[in-house]
Amino acid sequence: MTASNDRNVFASSPLPKWQRAAVAIVPVIAASLVGQWATYPNLVPWYAALAKPAFNPPNWIFAPVWTVLYGLMALAVWRLLKANRAWVEKRTALALFFSQLLLNALWSVLFFGFHSTLGGLLNIVPQWTLIVLAILRLRHIDSIAALCLCPLALWVGFAAVLNFEIWRLNG
Repeated sequence: MTASNDRNVFASSPLPKWQRAAVAIVPVIAASLVGQWATYPNLVPWYAALAKPAFNPPNWIFAPVWTVLYGLMALAVWRLLKANRAWVEKRTALALFFSQLLLNALWSVLFFGFHSTLGGLLNIVPQWTLIVLAILRLRHIDSIAALCLCPLALWVGFAAVLNFEIWRLNG
């Protein structure tokens, strides 16, 4: 099947709304739950006892920021799945997105669950790279979906700097 035929087949039989919603929401919620499971039991005493840089945000800011970021991630995937484009065009963007989402959940396990500031640092650099690559791929498919991931790229970039400083101060 050619790309042209692939586009026509996909355009004539898009995923039902409930399937798009499930594919967009369920993995994002799962990543959020894994992150919470690894993070909350380790905020006190482990994280509280770490030396942190002056620019470390207060703990209360993380939950609302991540709630918004996870919502934007789900919206980006939903828009991508809804886009009237060939599956082959969407496949790479989805692979990049779900790879960064997996690393997102794994970061919490490494950093908080295993108390490894270095593990978190080794995870967050490729995670940020995958987010940027997903944005670059998405902008050719759905510019709004790409924009939905820009706050994530900014926050994870900031988190990478923060993770580096925590590792440096506590190494």
